Amino acid sequence: MAASAPTRHGTGFPIEGRCGYYVEKKKRFCRMVVAAGKRFCGEHAGAAEEENARKRILCPLDPKHFFFIFSTVYEDQLAKHLKKCNSREKPKPDFFIQDINAGLKDETEISEQLVPISSLSEEQLENLIKKLRKASEGLNSTLKDQIMSHPALHDALHDPKNGDSATKHLKQQASILGNIEKLKLLGPRRCFVEFGAGKGKLSHWVDIALKDAEEVHFILVEKVTTRFKVDGKHRKKNSVFERLQIDIQHLCLNKIPLLSKEKLPVVGIGKHLCGVATDLALRCLVETYAASCEERNEEPLAKRIKNDKTEKEINTLAKEGNEKNVPEKWTPVAGIVIALCCHHRCDWRHYVGKEYFRALGLGAVEFHYFQRMSSWATCGMRKTALEASNISTKTKDKPNDDSEEHDDGRHGTTDDGAESLPGFLTIEEKKKIGHLCKLLIDQGRIKYLQQKGFSPALQYYTDPLVSLENVLLTALPSRSSTPETTA
Repeated sequence: MAASAPTRHGTGFPIEGRCGYYVEKKKRFCRMVVAAGKRFCGEHAGAAEEENARKRILCPLDPKHFFFIFSTVYEDQLAKHLKKCNSREKPKPDFFIQDINAGLKDETEISEQLVPISSLSEEQLENLIKKLRKASEGLNSTLKDQIMSHPALHDALHDPKNGDSATKHLKQQASILGNIEKLKLLGPRRCFVEFGAGKGKLSHWVDIALKDAEEVHFILVEKVTTRFKVDGKHRKKNSVFERLQIDIQHLCLNKIPLLSKEKLPVVGIGKHLCGVATDLALRCLVETYAASCEERNEEPLAKRIKNDKTEKEINTLAKEGNEKNVPEKWTPVAGIVIALCCHHRCDWRHYVGKEYFRALGLGAVEFHYFQRMSSWATCGMRKTALEASNISTKTKDKPNDDSEEHDDGRHGTTDDGAESLPGFLTIEEKKKIGHLCKLLIDQGRIKYLQQKGFSPALQYYTDPLVSLENVLLTALPSRSSTPETTA
């Protein structure tokens, strides 16, 4: 029986006993057998010596993007490599506007002498905690339970093949979807913008729930390249998926052709939108995008109807007496539903609640320490939650099908963790302080949304045994709010 052809070793090195010369045209190592003690076959021995004389250097655009034997490039081939390098600067799309959602940079309030919390004296830390408690007076630290589900995920939730990780994410997606429906945001002729989309699974379930709703668009925003995406598998004629690889900080929604042309109401969604990304997304929606639509909102109703509908549609509405179905005012942002995450990754410059903090006599320094201390809310609970949900340490550390989502508190392990905490605070006190920090930061977001004409709310959307990051931020335009959705 003939032996099978040798294949390239999985580590990027030649197979043992075979030639170590890499054949560039074939994108593999030479498969010739070498003599005992030799590295190259007779055919490539001379060529290898010649190559050894050539200097190899790291890619200047991104020294880390090579792997194994390809960690460098020949210096005389650098110009050729730079033309096709994946890290080269690419032409910016029209919807890229540098720092449009970044907020104002206020360098006067940023201290260059900020030190880790573990380096603060006991007196300094006590003063910070006093400020936190004073600023938090009157805030309701117990949020309403709004744990929901949705029929669209029924079969997936009861799939016996699911592991703990898959079940955990499905429960969260089901609850987020249930909250979206409760807010009456599921419907035809609208655009769902998923921030921090990852593989796009939240949009996937929204699409499933909408069934055959007409003119539904999805814009998935993610700044990194994501493998195993699910949005590319959709083939429904009534749903259109568009993926944008861009940092939310530079995203101008009204420059996206779909939104500038169709004028669809936008629903902003996100599952575990990490720290600063939440503030960037809020500003992108209610400040950058909504502000660009103000002029349109102020147009006379008849003119808006004429712009939005064909003459035939207008005549049909008039004949059927359905003019009451035409909205009194076109709303650029119909609603926001975002699961919050990683407050310790917030940033003062981008934070939308600066005005709220300043009104409390707080500034950049206090914000810096509060956002670091917010990690205390989860790092002390991690072990208990994992044990209760029967997730072993081995399973926790293993990448899962939603590994881009970090809702298990792993990012709470910072230099301000329990091991570096001054001894005068117990674990329980530390957790309460962490929760207060999160609540105060989120309250700044609530005030921001209220000032922008929304009725926001915070609620628990999943059990802490499912996710330690279990708070959902929702908001509707104030004119369409109900008692259940007001803050």
